[in-house]
Amino acid sequence: MTFFQLGLIGYPLGHSLSPLIHNAALAACGLQGSYSLFPVAPDDQRGLRDLLSRVRARDIAGLNVTIPHKQNVAALTDELTPAAQAIGAVNTVYLRDEKLVGDNTDAPGFLSDLKKVRGEENDEGRKSALVLGAGGAARAVVHALLGEGWRVAVSSRRNEQAQGLVASFSNSQKLSTCNLQPATRNSQPATFNLIVNATPLGMFPRADETPLPNAAFFHADLFVYDLVYNPRETKLTRQARTRGARAAGGIGMLVEQAALAFALWTGCNPPRETLREALDRQP
Repeated sequence: MTFFQLGLIGYPLGHSLSPLIHNAALAACGLQGSYSLFPVAPDDQRGLRDLLSRVRARDIAGLNVTIPHKQNVAALTDELTPAAQAIGAVNTVYLRDEKLVGDNTDAPGFLSDLKKVRGEENDEGRKSALVLGAGGAARAVVHALLGEGWRVAVSSRRNEQAQGLVASFSNSQKLSTCNLQPATRNSQPATFNLIVNATPLGMFPRADETPLPNAAFFHADLFVYDLVYNPRETKLTRQARTRGARAAGGIGMLVEQAALAFALWTGCNPPRETLREALDRQP
């Protein structure tokens, strides 16, 4: 019987719930295997290459990739899927036809869960989103939203990083930057009906942080989606709900993108409910 050695590359990884999800997926599909954490420091290129070499050698069947390596890994693969190429970031790695493939399940995972928690609203003419962050996760969110016809503004603590993201999607006329610095953050605060946090701000153990301290951005017609999933309720989602907006954390996206990656590695499509139950049993 095939043994599926799977794992996650990133740094730090102490907060990760991925082993719970994928071990539950292995059990649900009746497969033998294990899922390991591979912490690789931001500047450890050799560590990255060594792990990718293990995929090439079929010692590892598949890897997830998270902060801060989603863009670094893209340059080390033999081939990028259309999604990964458009996003410029990789969150899933596997071997296909002896080629190391970089894929991205973040975009479809995010979009699937967003539609589930937000509902199929009539947004015609007012699909306006603010994406906080400009890293690999933000790129996936932007790619997903543009594909659904949203007008998207990107904001980052380093404005040049946001500008770089926008430039990489230069074929889109619906993408711009948004400066949230103190001098300008009060300009047109209620023009967005979706805000997505694609930064790690608010993640355990720094759960008292928020990427959007200005309350003027929250209003009753707003939906806030926070990709942070630990804690389940972040300071951002709590602020949003307190001010009348609807909000959701990133646990649903975490499950969905993991299930999509698992299917690529093993050929088995695990039941999402089982994966959520495994997380819910976690204290």
